Amino acid sequence: MLMPIPGTFVERIKRTETIESFRFRFESRPDFSPGQSLRVLFDTQNLNNRDLNKILSFSSGPQAPYIEVTKRLSQSVFSDQLKRLKNNDTVFFQGPYGRCVFKDEYQKIGFLIGGIGITPVISILEHIVFKNFLVDVCLLYVNRNEHEIAFKEELRRLSRGRNWQVCLTVDDFPPQAPGIRFGRIDGELVAKVMPDARERVIFSFGPPAMVNAMKCLCLNLGCRPENLKTEIFVGYPETG
Repeated sequence: MLMPIPGTFVERIKRTETIESFRFRFESRPDFSPGQSLRVLFDTQNLNNRDLNKILSFSSGPQAPYIEVTKRLSQSVFSDQLKRLKNNDTVFFQGPYGRCVFKDEYQKIGFLIGGIGITPVISILEHIVFKNFLVDVCLLYVNRNEHEIAFKEELRRLSRGRNWQVCLTVDDFPPQAPGIRFGRIDGELVAKVMPDARERVIFSFGPPAMVNAMKCLCLNLGCRPENLKTEIFVGYPETG
């Protein structure tokens, strides 16, 4: 079992009304690959405590001077612990975990993402920008409404000056802001926005229903199974 590593809480960033990011610094910073996750430990005496110890994706690139995780906050005891964090508090971590990662040789990638599944995408995109890789990126990102779109400004910053396609869509209420579509991610939308899906390595992160639906959608479009990289976030509502 991986030994717990102490980190120091240094900053929180409000992404939406319900989603916040938490940044930590480490004396001995754990290495990880973009797309991976780590376990946040609020109960180091009982590592099997699923209420206080949970796995969250990295939402920072591997080269950042801090490690960031992002969570949709709820009324859970784990969320309460995150809400109580103060500067310089010590938190323990285990990891990294996960094999749904970006590899530097990928040249064309796609993302089919819902809700909080955007967190590892940010880690991957930050890595690509830091390395200045010439990667063709196409992102489809769905939320219930435009107010729940996390990392909207970061996506604009990361894609600036790059020939990336970033398609934001909402499926509960028609958006008021320009540049946001209305509707779910379905085969018709993917075929329109990502007509070359069969040529891409496609990532999907999120709750089980979302990820399984995206995998079936890709297979129906003729994508090769080996090009589909999926990671299920267990314990989240079906809409992320």
